[in-house]
Amino acid sequence: MEFIKKNIKLIIFCAIIVLILVLNHFFGWSEYLSDIDNLGFLSDMIRKNMLLAGLIYTGITIVACVVLALPGVTFAILSGVLFGPWWGTLWCLIATTLGAIVAFIVGRFFLHDSIKPQVEKSKLMKKLFFDDIGRSDVVLLAITRLVPLFPYNIQNFAYGITDMSLGRYSLFTFIFMIPGVALYTIGTAGIVSGDNRALYLGIAAVLLAVVLVLGWYIKRTFLTEEDLELAEQDKK
Repeated sequence: MEFIKKNIKLIIFCAIIVLILVLNHFFGWSEYLSDIDNLGFLSDMIRKNMLLAGLIYTGITIVACVVLALPGVTFAILSGVLFGPWWGTLWCLIATTLGAIVAFIVGRFFLHDSIKPQVEKSKLMKKLFFDDIGRSDVVLLAITRLVPLFPYNIQNFAYGITDMSLGRYSLFTFIFMIPGVALYTIGTAGIVSGDNRALYLGIAAVLLAVVLVLGWYIKRTFLTEEDLELAEQDKK
């Protein structure tokens, strides 16, 4: 009884997750959402009501970010197909940022005790999140958002158990996700678009170069040799 009282938030959250996962098993939501062809109803809705379609896309993305653990690139590709390069980039940034915020809150208030052991399985994440107390929040977010070292979904929960404020997390998560989201969204729009294909693919190529250069600069400037060695150990 005492255990239940101490862990009531975790128990409630786990019960909700189990329920969703059971329903997902029977109804195949994650597979359904992974197939862009199954979301064609949004294409029709966009022509009638862009705002409503965007809100539905945002809701789907938040749930998928927090519960179904779909890869982050899935949302950008879907947004590029449905909304095009510019609206697609904006909607994807809004949706994935909100999804990251919800995961942050869940990590802080529901999974604080259970997510830390998962983070500590990665030697580099353990060092960056818990041992390097002198590293600024902005630098930490830049590393994790712009250098592809950690799974996107686990990052969002992990930040919830740090001392970082929700405001700083939200702002810099949005900012640092702009290059990657724009790359995939505009690139996808270029592939499926009948018009301006060369323009969109050209912009995507420039964004790819920007992402690669930013990742290289951040890795060289803010990651030590020890950090890189830990990253290699995590891959084994």
